[in-house]
Amino acid sequence: MMRIPRLTAKHLLYLSLAVNLGILIIFKYYDFFVLSFQEAFAGLGIHLNVRTLNVILPLGISFYTFQTLSYTIDIYRKHLQPTDNFVNFFAYVSFFPQLVAGPIERAASLLPQFETERKFDRDLSTDGLRQILWGFFKKMVIADNIGVQVDQIFATYTDQSAPTLFLGMMMFSIQLYADFSGYSDIAVGTGKLFGFRLMTNFRAPIFSKSIPDFWSRWHISMTTWFRDYLYKPMAARFNRGRLMSFVTIIVLFLVIGLWHGANWTFIAYGLCNGLYFIPNVLKRQNMTARKALRKLYSAAYLVALMTALTFILNSLTVVFFRSPDIKSSIGYMVHLFINPKWLVPNPDVMKIWFFYIIPFVIFEWMQRDYEHQFDIRRYPTWLRFTLYYLLIFLIILFANFGKPPFIYFQF
Repeated sequence: MMRIPRLTAKHLLYLSLAVNLGILIIFKYYDFFVLSFQEAFAGLGIHLNVRTLNVILPLGISFYTFQTLSYTIDIYRKHLQPTDNFVNFFAYVSFFPQLVAGPIERAASLLPQFETERKFDRDLSTDGLRQILWGFFKKMVIADNIGVQVDQIFATYTDQSAPTLFLGMMMFSIQLYADFSGYSDIAVGTGKLFGFRLMTNFRAPIFSKSIPDFWSRWHISMTTWFRDYLYKPMAARFNRGRLMSFVTIIVLFLVIGLWHGANWTFIAYGLCNGLYFIPNVLKRQNMTARKALRKLYSAAYLVALMTALTFILNSLTVVFFRSPDIKSSIGYMVHLFINPKWLVPNPDVMKIWFFYIIPFVIFEWMQRDYEHQFDIRRYPTWLRFTLYYLLIFLIILFANFGKPPFIYFQF
């Protein structure tokens, strides 16, 4: 009689990884890899007749897949005790405020909140409403109005001047931040209304002083997930010398890029950020460089310079993020750097900067040290209510109700 092998914890972990990642790959990446494979053989003169699935991508599949994976891995690592309440588990996986675009919650943080009794907290709910209002303002007024001009610039980049293209890529950085952090504010604020505390997903990333600093402030739930479940295991196993440190960083950011979508543009986006990280690896291994950077950060004007440079470098990578394909993104770069047209920026672009971006950035700077950028509990009552009514008025007056949904809904 054939003996059936006993399933161990490691076998169950591998089974969970295979099921969760298998579903994600089939829905999100199967068509991309199959078509890329077909195009590669077509370049060699071999024409393959392959079938694609053409299935509709389920909303938020990347987010709830990663939440179930973290639950399984944390139990395997003995960082978490498994729950025997299926209702609480599925409520954790499918908690509606953050289901479609995060934050990506950990079971150790969110699951116990389903298992304990919650009572209405007036202060928490009031702060949640503030955060929701600020999130709607960022999305409907800032992101959507910037997006109108960004769409036009990227659609007609061959006709635009280099200054317009330069401003356009930075505009998309602000649009992406306002759009995604706006959703996170709405999700976190909605959770507060029900007595749940979700993790902070952004900490004023537009004021980052370096690329590593940016990734410690941007989409924090995602970056910490990849750090804990991908980077640290790879570094522990393969980090043998400087070369393997570089390879580990590049692989990490290639996966992060691919996580955003099944397109070569996202892979290029991840590769660029991985290359940006190489100097950080060198700095960690060079004490002299670390001391020099500490001196740089002690001077205010140098901090401002580093912040501006970081923002520009990040804006260059989001050209790949925004472009529909690699050809378009390279074309954008060519018209920006190699074959530029030196004309004054488009007046409509300048209006966006003066009436939307600059006031928004100034307010974000003033609020940069708080949990969210509309944490105004310390303000007098009359000023708080003035700001509430002002935001509502601006949303009604300037909201672009014809725009598509949040950018990260596609991921």
